[in-house]
Amino acid sequence: MMRLPGQLMLFILCIFASSSITFAATLDDFNFEQVDGKLRLFFDLSENVEHKLFRLDNPERVVIDLPSTRLSENVALEIEAVKPLLGLRYAVRNVDDLRVVLDLQDKMEINSVIMPDGETPRLLVELYNDETLKAIEVVTPKDEAEPREIIIMIDAGHGGKDPGAIGKRGTLEKDIVLSIARKLADRINKQIGYKAYLTRSQDVFIPLKERTVLAREKQADLFVSIHADAAKNRSAKGSSVFTLSASGATSEAARWLAERENSSDLVGGVSIDDKDEVLASVLLDLSQRHTNETSVEIAGHLLGELQQVGDTHGDRVEQAGFMVLKSPDIPSVLVESAFLSNPAEEKKLRSKAFQDKLVSSLTRGIKNYFKANAPVGTIVATLRAEEHVIKSGETLSGIAHRYDISLNALRKVNKLTSDNIRIGQVLRIPQT
Repeated sequence: MMRLPGQLMLFILCIFASSSITFAATLDDFNFEQVDGKLRLFFDLSENVEHKLFRLDNPERVVIDLPSTRLSENVALEIEAVKPLLGLRYAVRNVDDLRVVLDLQDKMEINSVIMPDGETPRLLVELYNDETLKAIEVVTPKDEAEPREIIIMIDAGHGGKDPGAIGKRGTLEKDIVLSIARKLADRINKQIGYKAYLTRSQDVFIPLKERTVLAREKQADLFVSIHADAAKNRSAKGSSVFTLSASGATSEAARWLAERENSSDLVGGVSIDDKDEVLASVLLDLSQRHTNETSVEIAGHLLGELQQVGDTHGDRVEQAGFMVLKSPDIPSVLVESAFLSNPAEEKKLRSKAFQDKLVSSLTRGIKNYFKANAPVGTIVATLRAEEHVIKSGETLSGIAHRYDISLNALRKVNKLTSDNIRIGQVLRIPQT
């Protein structure tokens, strides 16, 4: 048998080896731009590639490894010398991997992201320094709305022709609850990310149904009705928190209070009767399930805070058919601050110290709920954000600047060894 010379055998083996190579992707186009002091390099790929990006020093270089990738024949992978880039070179390594090396004048920060460009992916590599970051002006994208405030509608019960309960010393419920409502609105408006409105800011009568209409006009996230009612039993005392019960009151006292509040519409000469009551009840049951669950959760936060500052009428959230709680789309609670029918409670209600304690506890309860359940797109949700999901076009440096944290802190908390990020990746945002 004829033996082939060693060099010829090696040549044949190389041919066979190269014919078995399969490339996962091709680099189909390359270009670059300088924006805001940053140098951006764009690599258009035929397929997604798990690229690697890292730095080398002495001299300063940035290395981009593209595994199982080949350069298309018609692509010129070259760039003119522009600051901070001295040059670009590339080579095939490990048989089927493409390595791109950027030679730099000075040490630069680097970042990369794979982003879609039509039907094909595009690798973006950025080079920048700390001075560049300081000069960048953060601009909110046009398609991203400014975060909004959480809207709280505060309803001072009764008013005008309807005085509400009257204490033994002649204290009118409508006056007490208006004072508390004003203080609560002032306190909430001092909280970052919140805005409070009053259904009435003076001694006027507002029909019960109109109060919920006002809340809907303001697109309220929460409706809080403040009362200070009386009870048949003059020894009754303590604060209570109510939510709507579709099936009626849960206790005789709650049912009696509900009947008194609902009759307030008649005091102003406006009937509360509805000829479509049956249909309305069915629709209410269907639409209010989620709203009622939210209302009960908020009421629990409020009651818990009230228990820390004074007596409560019970140890659980009450339920009754209050008309002002029947908004199908706005979580609603009614707070009975105390009972004017109890002389000791009447004295407390007239006290500035008690009103201030009540307002503080209600404010804490509201904030405690929304801290954990802030609606998407609100300032409170933004402030409490602990995670960020990478979107197309975002860079690690831009994310750090957006949350006003250092790039090193963002790397450290996410245990990143490079600035490579990918669309859909979740980053933890360190809280400052």
